[in-house]
Amino acid sequence: MFRLITGRAGPSGFGSASTAEQVTQGIDAANLTAIITDNSVVLMVWSKWDWLGDSESFSAEERTCIIAARNTETANNAKQLILKDNHNAHVDVLKLDLASLKSVEAFADNFIALDLPLNILINNAGIMFCPYELSEDGLRYSLQRIISKLGLQAEGVNITVNSVHPGLIMTNLFKYSGFLMRILKICTFILWKNVHQGAATTCYVALHPSLKGVSGKYFVDCNEFKPSRFARSQVLAKRLWDFSCKLVDEAEKA
Repeated sequence: MFRLITGRAGPSGFGSASTAEQVTQGIDAANLTAIITDNSVVLMVWSKWDWLGDSESFSAEERTCIIAARNTETANNAKQLILKDNHNAHVDVLKLDLASLKSVEAFADNFIALDLPLNILINNAGIMFCPYELSEDGLRYSLQRIISKLGLQAEGVNITVNSVHPGLIMTNLFKYSGFLMRILKICTFILWKNVHQGAATTCYVALHPSLKGVSGKYFVDCNEFKPSRFARSQVLAKRLWDFSCKLVDEAEKA
């Protein structure tokens, strides 16, 4: 808690006050392709500044950022803001509604058609406190999502999967609980981050060379953090994985 409030750096050299620009400074991300998901796009405009979250940190010459979004109009607005600052940025927008397995399959086909490598996948989409609602596949809206198996290890396959907690950031993730979040923010204002700080842990885990080969870990404020005993339980992990596969299989057969 002390480090969170003060922004004091941890073992990685970064902390809660670090920004995406700081954790990626000097890193060569040329020729990388990143897919970033968000239900309403990765665009996060803060105050009067044209600040972008994860998308901006990945977009530049010789890098390709794929914004996977349900709302393509907002996604294209984000794209134009990126291009305004960097005319040579390679940014594509592909429609992706994570509440629809058909949309997920169509997105995968459209991405494959681009004939690009996939170096980084950031599953940033999420929803909280929403009213009870079923997706077109018959699954509860707040549950349906792409499931990643943490710590995937296969011989001859160079894949690392990690989980991050970006911190408290006021985005439209809390749109269904605006009043409650306003009260919470007043009471905990010292803990909240701006957008550049909120994107830091994601960018650090995705790009920093010190984490090459590191997989199945949990990061908070750009430092490895020990998750709860439930998250560390292999038994619960297998039950969750099997149950998730069952839901997807049933939805595909329906």
